[in-house]
Amino acid sequence: MDSLGTLKLLSSQMTFEADGEPRVNSPAPACFSPKEQDQAFVHPAQLPNGQKILLLKTLLSSACERDCFYCPFRAGRDFRRATFKPDEFAGLFSKMNRGGMAEGVFLSSGLAGGGVRTQDKLLDTAEILRKKHHFRGYLHLKIMPGAEKDQVYRAMQLADRVSVNLEAPNTERLAKLAPHKVFMEELLRPLKWVEEIRRTVPAYKFWNRRWPSTVTQFVAGGSDESDLELLTITNWLNKNVRLKRAYFSAFHPIRDTPLENKPAVHPMREHRLYQASFLLRDYGFDLEDLPFTTDSNLPLNADPKQAWAQMYLVNSPVEINKAEKQELIRIPGIGLKGANAIMNARRSNKLRDLSALKKIGIIAERAAPYVLFDGKKAAMQLALF
Repeated sequence: MDSLGTLKLLSSQMTFEADGEPRVNSPAPACFSPKEQDQAFVHPAQLPNGQKILLLKTLLSSACERDCFYCPFRAGRDFRRATFKPDEFAGLFSKMNRGGMAEGVFLSSGLAGGGVRTQDKLLDTAEILRKKHHFRGYLHLKIMPGAEKDQVYRAMQLADRVSVNLEAPNTERLAKLAPHKVFMEELLRPLKWVEEIRRTVPAYKFWNRRWPSTVTQFVAGGSDESDLELLTITNWLNKNVRLKRAYFSAFHPIRDTPLENKPAVHPMREHRLYQASFLLRDYGFDLEDLPFTTDSNLPLNADPKQAWAQMYLVNSPVEINKAEKQELIRIPGIGLKGANAIMNARRSNKLRDLSALKKIGIIAERAAPYVLFDGKKAAMQLALF
């Protein structure tokens, strides 16, 4: 198999790995190779800073010694596997990058020969990209289960982002998905190491003189965990290891795996988890604020911010001309940028109706039931639209 064929095979199964901004109904992977037989999967991605890039997501190898119950790469599963040598992949990606086919790369791998050996191969690839091919673009490196602290440190010196997939919220749940992975020592500890290194080593010693961001991913519904369990660990990670983002991948069964007959999880659950995680990370919400049902899950039919507002703001609407930023961002239709726009606008003039909100980019129809303009409710002003 030639290098492009290997890349097509290794990248074709990477759609379950997330990077960039999650989007509902996001487009399918785009293929930018000129000939169908040379296709390599490159995904349009939006980075946290808003930059849009063409991101190649691939494995260095699909050979894996672990037998995770949900994973298409699990040991013993009958499918064609492939492996890149570090210099082979680095050379191929460098050509794609120079040709404008890919601007960044997310590099992971199956686990073969142990976590330390596999991590070394990922680090070798990154070293060749940065030093031999002088690649200065976006690089996301996966931290392998069992990697050593020095390897985590080196990955941080080479990458813009590093990640460890926790997959499940705790030890008991992980056993249902990946019985031979160790939650605390293999998965959670490397995330703690990243934060420990950030606290003790100055940022200028890392790639582009910045600490890399850190993310993780969960298989939502794969271990019968609740949304409360997932969001509890997410909230802890936000506060204790400065997690940039938790990604949630709704479980779907893979043929020829132990969970092949387990029903797929509704994709709306994934979306609600994202919404709730943003409320915890950016909007000042606590776990107690979220509208969990009696089974500790979020309702699929309600935006969690809207559900909170229905409980607490309908009878106590917010005075739009006096509210602090933390009060404004809890109103449906008003995000972080919208709250800043309101505070800037009212420095010169009072906001008198919904049309004034609409002019500064607020989704006024959503905000209407929960706001007051100088003591007056806004509902009747919807006729302006």
